[in-house]
Amino acid sequence: MSGDFNSITGLPDELDIDGDLARADQRVSIRVDERRYGKAMTIVEGFDDSTTDVSDLASDLKSKLATGGTVSDGRIELQGDHRNRLPDLLEERGFELAD
Repeated sequence: MSGDFNSITGLPDELDIDGDLARADQRVSIRVDERRYGKAMTIVEGFDDSTTDVSDLASDLKSKLATGGTVSDGRIELQGDHRNRLPDLLEERGFELAD
């Protein structure tokens, strides 16, 4: 344990409480676009780039969904239609979904 403690919560910094609070304040949205040849592309956007490592999150989501994708302009683009599974995965990671 590092011995560094958060000045507000008094909890160890390695628990990343500030990161959890920052993610809870963000409202991300999920939509599906149609790309070339009628292929579906799921777009997740609305991240605050200063508090979220979008590349790491994208890598984790791609692994969980067993799909390809990329990060472009601060948003995650996943191959296929993942509207049904993404809300649960994002909420597990502390994100709120926009209505």
